[in-house]
Amino acid sequence: MALFSSFFNKQAEPRVIGIDIGSSAIKIVQFKKHGAQAVLETYGELSLGPYAGLAIGQATQLPTDKLAAALTDLMKEKEVNITTSKCGLSIPFASSLMSVIELPEVSAKQLATMVPLEARKYIPVPISEVMLDWSVIPKSEIASEPTEMAELGAPVVEPSVALPKIDVLTVAIHKDTIAKYQDIVVKAGLEASFFEIEIFSTMRAVLDESLRPVMIMDMGAASTKLYIVERGIIRSSHTVNRGSQDITSTISKSLNIPMDKAEVMKREQGLSGTDTAFNEIITLVLDYIFAEVNTTLLAFEKKYNKTVAKAVLVGGGAALKGLVELAKTNFKTEVEKAEPFDKVTAPAFLENILKETGPEFAVAIGLALRKLSEEG
Repeated sequence: MALFSSFFNKQAEPRVIGIDIGSSAIKIVQFKKHGAQAVLETYGELSLGPYAGLAIGQATQLPTDKLAAALTDLMKEKEVNITTSKCGLSIPFASSLMSVIELPEVSAKQLATMVPLEARKYIPVPISEVMLDWSVIPKSEIASEPTEMAELGAPVVEPSVALPKIDVLTVAIHKDTIAKYQDIVVKAGLEASFFEIEIFSTMRAVLDESLRPVMIMDMGAASTKLYIVERGIIRSSHTVNRGSQDITSTISKSLNIPMDKAEVMKREQGLSGTDTAFNEIITLVLDYIFAEVNTTLLAFEKKYNKTVAKAVLVGGGAALKGLVELAKTNFKTEVEKAEPFDKVTAPAFLENILKETGPEFAVAIGLALRKLSEEG
């Protein structure tokens, strides 16, 4: 089942696409560059559940061939009308391993030699089996101009003050994972110049230049990922093994209705109705997630003696009606729903729908923004 919109039929260059292959759906956006502006041409979403014989909204683990077929189906939808093969793809956070290691402050050339040697202590597989990238974590309270890491998209910020020791963020992805996504790209007839861990795409799409720490709460189908980001660096991350499909499952079991009907009720009603009993069913799952959020916030504040400025909600689960309002009463910080489509130019008549669906497309938008910058 596709959810889509297409417009702007005139041909223009450059144009690019960002592709987010999630656990329950594929999201895609296509941008073109008009002057200095990124212009939204089309976007679409395709649920993966039916490709595995499951209901819409349920998480799946499809083989490469089926993922490529689903992506091809989405791009071929006449209402979506993808017209370029130039793209960037996301890689799930769970497929990466991030560590912060302390090293002497030396030249970049020396670090390039030292990081792989030191990273061996934190990577449970041979270093030859992974792609390794790294960036220096700034200690200055003054923000520096970030540059993109070549392969994974993590911001690289050089420390502005010489220090005897520096912290280095290392990111490792198994080469088998890269090969899987390369296979999808080839089978779908695409040209991908990079694969980027989803959180870096999200950061590009939803964060501003604030120096204060911000939490990103990414609520997917199978899990909810929490990241605390400070000046472009992930300071803390935590995965909660609950997501939007757990809400659907709880509704299904509590009301003794099929999963597909429960999914429809969740999407249409959410927490916005006056049915107290229905709202309580949903909050059974949300209470667990919210407790994990507050534990993560407190742990960060205790460790760094800093307050998180706000929590930004992204992911398909963030579209749940009434979620932001409930989160505001539960989180120990300010809360807002991400509006990543604000980063691009789009027709005014789509404003309301893009605000509603924006959180789902944060990763795809971040990917397309990076790819568009590459195209000049």
